[in-house]
Amino acid sequence: MSRLKRLSFWGADEDDDSLPRAVMEGRKTVTADTVEDYYKPYGEYGDGSYEAGDLIEVYDLKQRLRCLIRATKVEKIRFGNIPEEVWRGEGFASAREFQEVHIACLPQYDLHADFEFVTLHFALAETILP
Repeated sequence: MSRLKRLSFWGADEDDDSLPRAVMEGRKTVTADTVEDYYKPYGEYGDGSYEAGDLIEVYDLKQRLRCLIRATKVEKIRFGNIPEEVWRGEGFASAREFQEVHIACLPQYDLHADFEFVTLHFALAETILP
């Protein structure tokens, strides 16, 4: 790949840039996806298959480059056992809140205790567009 990997965070609508802002403010340091979806590209602004060490461009829903992040760790977790590092890094107050939000956002999946997610841990490398 001759360019950096790309990632976009989705929100309620195209004007919702709360997740890229949370990344730039250091409040979001983890993102999670299903194993099935993590390894698939999702359009021009989402490459998937991120690995520790990757430098990744972060885009908002208007396809504006907002910042660069460095992937620090990728690991699998079970939905019934969300580590504190993950739910806090996602910006939630508890593992239960993490579960409730993901159940609401991913209705197409049967999110049971043994369902696996892949978590991408990252650090802000550079802010491009505040």
